[in-house]
Amino acid sequence: MNFEEITAQSRQAVTEILEGAKLRPGSIFVIGCSSSEVLGDQIGTATNVDVANAVYDGIIPVLKEKGILAAAQCCEHLNRALVVERETMEKYGFEQVNAIPQPNHAGGALGTVCYERFDDPVLVESIRCKADAGIDIGGTMIGMHMHSVVVPMRISLRKIGAAPIICARHRPKYVGGQRAIYDEELM
Repeated sequence: MNFEEITAQSRQAVTEILEGAKLRPGSIFVIGCSSSEVLGDQIGTATNVDVANAVYDGIIPVLKEKGILAAAQCCEHLNRALVVERETMEKYGFEQVNAIPQPNHAGGALGTVCYERFDDPVLVESIRCKADAGIDIGGTMIGMHMHSVVVPMRISLRKIGAAPIICARHRPKYVGGQRAIYDEELM
């Protein structure tokens, strides 16, 4: 597996999503990643911290540069809790829970890597559907963390490594019916 390629693909994907989603500093970007799927294996069967580090190296610096807040989803064994920076938890009033992600037990590789590499990481059970955009690498089911109206995004990449990706962004609800006029910038 070429980790530099995974980093480059991850960087390209997040860059394209941020361009299309038009996020503002302080927005939340959720990341779900199956390192097993990136390697071409079934989710949960070949957890790989090196893959997670490569994804991290591609995504997190881009988010930081743009002032976008990262939320890294853990695996189902931690009920898809999220690793965030303490600052994010405090800004949004999220509730901290007590668990430390582990790559082969509960948490998954990306959750573990983010817990180790974030400046002041905490685990929260929920971000209360506050994610403004996100990437699902390998079918990790990030939708529960997104706002109520989510628009799928097509970017030039279809995969990171061997894992299919699904990208999404939030848009405000349409209200007012057929007489309403909508702001094209929010669509």
